Amino acid sequence: MQGLCCLDAQGAGAWALLEEFLRDSREPALIVDEALRLLRKAFDDRPVSDELLARHARRWDLPRLALVDRNILRLAVHELRKGSVPPKVILSEALRLAREFSTAESPRFVNGVLDAVAKELQNGSRDMPPEENTPEGEPPPPYKE
Repeated sequence: MQGLCCLDAQGAGAWALLEEFLRDSREPALIVDEALRLLRKAFDDRPVSDELLARHARRWDLPRLALVDRNILRLAVHELRKGSVPPKVILSEALRLAREFSTAESPRFVNGVLDAVAKELQNGSRDMPPEENTPEGEPPPPYKE
Protein backbone atom coordinates (compact mmCIF):
# COMPACT_ATOMS: atom_id res chain seq x y z
CA MET A 1 0.00 0.00 0.00
CA GLN A 2 2.81 2.40 0.84
CA GLY A 3 4.53 1.61 -2.46
CA LEU A 4 1.34 2.32 -4.40
CA CYS A 5 0.98 5.62 -2.52
CA CYS A 6 4.54 6.56 -3.43
CA LEU A 7 3.99 5.75 -7.11
CA ASP A 8 0.61 7.51 -7.10
CA ALA A 9 2.16 10.68 -5.67
CA GLN A 10 5.46 10.69 -7.57
CA GLY A 11 4.66 8.78 -10.75
CA ALA A 12 6.29 5.77 -12.36
CA GLY A 13 9.65 7.57 -12.31
CA ALA A 14 9.88 6.65 -8.61
CA TRP A 15 10.24 2.91 -9.36
CA ALA A 16 14.00 2.87 -9.06
CA LEU A 17 14.01 4.67 -5.71
CA LEU A 18 11.18 2.51 -4.42
CA GLU A 19 12.95 -0.68 -5.43
CA GLU A 20 16.20 0.52 -3.86
CA PHE A 21 14.35 1.42 -0.65
CA LEU A 22 12.75 -2.05 -0.45
CA ARG A 23 16.00 -3.85 -1.23
CA ASP A 24 17.77 -1.87 1.51
CA SER A 25 15.22 -3.02 4.08
CA ARG A 26 16.02 -5.76 6.53
CA GLU A 27 13.47 -8.09 4.96
CA PRO A 28 14.63 -11.33 3.32
CA ALA A 29 15.20 -11.10 -0.43
CA LEU A 30 12.28 -13.46 -1.18
CA ILE A 31 9.87 -11.19 0.69
CA VAL A 32 11.20 -8.10 -1.07
CA ASP A 33 10.91 -9.81 -4.46
CA GLU A 34 7.33 -10.88 -3.74
CA ALA A 35 6.45 -7.38 -2.49
CA LEU A 36 7.85 -5.87 -5.70
CA ARG A 37 5.98 -8.42 -7.82
CA LEU A 38 2.67 -7.64 -6.08
CA LEU A 39 3.33 -3.90 -6.25
CA ARG A 40 4.12 -4.06 -9.97
CA LYS A 41 1.00 -6.10 -10.75
CA ALA A 42 -1.27 -3.89 -8.63
CA PHE A 43 0.27 -0.77 -10.21
CA ASP A 44 -0.21 -2.11 -13.74
CA ASP A 45 -3.78 -3.16 -12.87
CA ARG A 46 -4.81 0.38 -11.86
CA PRO A 47 -6.91 1.20 -14.94
CA VAL A 48 -9.17 -1.83 -14.45
CA SER A 49 -9.21 -1.46 -10.66
CA ASP A 50 -10.07 2.23 -10.97
CA GLU A 51 -12.91 1.45 -13.36
CA LEU A 52 -14.42 -0.96 -10.82
CA LEU A 53 -13.88 1.50 -7.98
CA ALA A 54 -15.48 4.36 -9.90
CA ARG A 55 -18.65 2.29 -10.33
CA HIS A 56 -18.90 1.57 -6.62
CA ALA A 57 -17.51 4.69 -4.93
CA ARG A 58 -20.69 6.57 -5.70
CA ARG A 59 -20.55 10.35 -5.34
CA TRP A 60 -16.75 10.15 -5.05
CA ASP A 61 -14.41 11.17 -7.83
CA LEU A 62 -11.49 8.70 -7.61
CA PRO A 63 -8.71 11.30 -8.02
CA ARG A 64 -10.24 13.28 -5.14
CA LEU A 65 -10.17 10.37 -2.71
CA ALA A 66 -7.52 10.51 -0.02
CA LEU A 67 -4.24 9.10 -1.35
CA VAL A 68 -4.12 6.32 1.26
CA ASP A 69 -7.76 5.28 0.81
CA ARG A 70 -7.44 5.21 -2.98
CA ASN A 71 -4.43 2.93 -2.84
CA ILE A 72 -5.84 0.62 -0.16
CA LEU A 73 -8.83 0.19 -2.48
CA ARG A 74 -6.63 -0.37 -5.54
CA LEU A 75 -4.57 -3.03 -3.80
CA ALA A 76 -7.65 -4.80 -2.46
CA VAL A 77 -9.46 -4.72 -5.83
CA HIS A 78 -6.39 -6.14 -7.53
CA GLU A 79 -6.33 -9.00 -5.01
CA LEU A 80 -10.10 -9.56 -5.32
CA ARG A 81 -9.80 -9.78 -9.11
CA LYS A 82 -6.90 -12.21 -8.84
CA GLY A 83 -9.08 -14.55 -6.81
CA SER A 84 -6.25 -16.35 -5.03
CA VAL A 85 -7.15 -15.07 -1.54
CA PRO A 86 -10.61 -15.35 0.04
CA PRO A 87 -12.54 -12.05 -0.18
CA LYS A 88 -13.11 -11.98 3.59
CA VAL A 89 -9.34 -11.99 4.16
CA ILE A 90 -8.80 -9.21 1.61
CA LEU A 91 -11.52 -7.04 3.14
CA SER A 92 -10.19 -7.67 6.64
CA GLU A 93 -6.67 -6.63 5.64
CA ALA A 94 -7.93 -3.56 3.78
CA LEU A 95 -9.88 -2.50 6.88
CA ARG A 96 -6.80 -3.04 9.05
CA LEU A 97 -4.77 -0.79 6.71
CA ALA A 98 -7.52 1.86 6.73
CA ARG A 99 -7.66 1.82 10.55
CA GLU A 100 -3.88 2.05 10.86
CA PHE A 101 -3.03 4.55 8.12
CA SER A 102 -6.14 6.61 7.39
CA THR A 103 -8.95 8.51 9.11
CA ALA A 104 -11.61 7.28 11.52
CA GLU A 105 -14.22 7.35 8.72
CA SER A 106 -12.10 5.42 6.22
CA PRO A 107 -12.76 1.84 7.38
CA ARG A 108 -16.51 2.22 6.87
CA PHE A 109 -16.02 3.77 3.42
CA VAL A 110 -13.43 1.15 2.36
CA ASN A 111 -15.66 -1.66 3.61
CA GLY A 112 -18.69 -0.39 1.69
CA VAL A 113 -16.85 0.05 -1.59
CA LEU A 114 -14.97 -3.25 -1.39
CA ASP A 115 -18.09 -5.17 -0.38
CA ALA A 116 -19.85 -3.87 -3.51
CA VAL A 117 -16.85 -4.68 -5.72
CA ALA A 118 -16.56 -8.19 -4.22
CA LYS A 119 -20.26 -8.84 -4.90
CA GLU A 120 -19.90 -7.70 -8.51
CA LEU A 121 -16.87 -9.93 -9.00
CA GLN A 122 -18.64 -12.92 -7.43
CA ASN A 123 -21.54 -12.46 -9.84
CA GLY A 124 -19.30 -11.98 -12.88
CA SER A 125 -15.87 -13.02 -13.99
CA ARG A 126 -12.68 -11.80 -12.37
CA ASP A 127 -11.24 -11.07 -15.81
CA MET A 128 -7.63 -11.48 -14.58
CA PRO A 129 -4.93 -13.13 -16.64
CA PRO A 130 -3.33 -16.19 -15.02
CA GLU A 131 -0.37 -15.56 -12.72
CA GLU A 132 3.00 -15.52 -14.40
CA ASN A 133 5.19 -18.47 -13.57
CA THR A 134 8.25 -16.70 -12.21
CA PRO A 135 10.65 -19.11 -10.53
CA GLU A 136 10.77 -18.69 -6.77
CA GLY A 137 13.62 -16.49 -5.64
CA GLU A 138 14.02 -14.86 -9.05
CA PRO A 139 13.57 -11.09 -8.85
CA PRO A 140 10.80 -9.55 -10.91
CA PRO A 141 11.78 -7.96 -14.21
CA PRO A 142 12.63 -4.24 -14.07
CA TYR A 143 9.69 -1.92 -14.54
CA LYS A 144 9.47 -0.22 -17.90
CA GLU A 145 7.17 2.74 -18.60
